Amino acid sequence: MTEDTQQQPPKIEFPCADYPIKIIGDHCDNFIDVIIDVVQRHAPEVDPAAFTRRDSSNGRFLSVQVHIHAQSIEQLEKINQDLRETGLVRMVL
Repeated sequence: MTEDTQQQPPKIEFPCADYPIKIIGDHCDNFIDVIIDVVQRHAPEVDPAAFTRRDSSNGRFLSVQVHIHAQSIEQLEKINQDLRETGLVRMVL
């Protein structure tokens, strides 16, 4: 496949009013509080009630999803970086 025919990731137009972020990590007591704190640091308009959680079937992992008003790729990269630096997060989608 040549570079011209390879599928490119979709381009995001900023600001993006309903950008989904899914965070997956090990289940622990303060996971959601830490996630809310990090996301609100970069997107203060997000209501803590907007975060939805889902436990894995065996209870080992926890996923949290929220939609933010994304302003820039830099904002998204910083959220990703800060979430990973918590040591609680395994994956950010």
